[in-house]
Amino acid sequence: MNIEPLLRDLRRRLDDGGLRGFLLVRDLSTGDELGIDPDTQLPSASLVKVPLALATAERIHRGELDGATVLDVLPGRITTPGPTGLSRFRHPARIAIDDLLYLSTCLSDSAAADALFGLTPPSRVTTMLREFGLGGITARHTMGELTDTPVEHLGAARTHLAHTLAIDAGTSGGGHRVPQLDTTRANTGSARSFVDLLQALWVPSAVRPEVAERVRGLMGHNIHRHRLAPDFSSDATIWSSKTGTLLNLRHEIGVVEHADGQTFAIAVLTESLVPASAQPGAEALMSQVARRLRDHLRQL
Repeated sequence: MNIEPLLRDLRRRLDDGGLRGFLLVRDLSTGDELGIDPDTQLPSASLVKVPLALATAERIHRGELDGATVLDVLPGRITTPGPTGLSRFRHPARIAIDDLLYLSTCLSDSAAADALFGLTPPSRVTTMLREFGLGGITARHTMGELTDTPVEHLGAARTHLAHTLAIDAGTSGGGHRVPQLDTTRANTGSARSFVDLLQALWVPSAVRPEVAERVRGLMGHNIHRHRLAPDFSSDATIWSSKTGTLLNLRHEIGVVEHADGQTFAIAVLTESLVPASAQPGAEALMSQVARRLRDHLRQL
């Protein structure tokens, strides 16, 4: 079947919507897949919290960490829109590792994630991914470094200027004047590498079954359901996912499990060319394009 007309149409829709899209949808039963530039490396933003969850759950299973261990966590005291959980706390808190894992993955709480990175540094997370045979995703820094972007320096009234810088200050080789968007310095991954990670969590792999089940459960309780969930959630499906947002980047990865047994891993990574933080139309477009790819595979 000739899929080029479909891909041309989806590329046009993304372009018309002011998005560069990097997508991959894979049938986890057959291995059939469809994508748009799936091998392009982008800063991963909060998507890195899934590899962090995997590494933490694995170390708990090995006995290197005890999920009941309580840590003293400093408050994030962040006042700009977006961050959740401990990132917005004003006072210190004592929280168990198991609960930090929940906050980091399900609420995308960056302060909780950094407490976990304190136990398993980014370099160790990357090493553990390689031990599982997963390449293409690299963790280089903690989440705290993502809070020092032009948005925080310019203030809410000048958010459009921060987004303009994010859009215009990159290079063709992946470099960027904003360090968090520089693919040589940021946490990075591609649509394909994140789909490979999802496959390792949903299909028997080098990841221990108990560990994979733990991470799947966390992704199933993700509270951020405004991006791809509207097109993949129903009474006949289970949608498990993780979002990532940073300046003009909007990402989501997830797995949709259908009642008939078909299961699809989906990764949608995007760069917006529109200098605005609130873009509900872009969120909807991401979901619609991903669903078109999934629908095409589902009919094969």
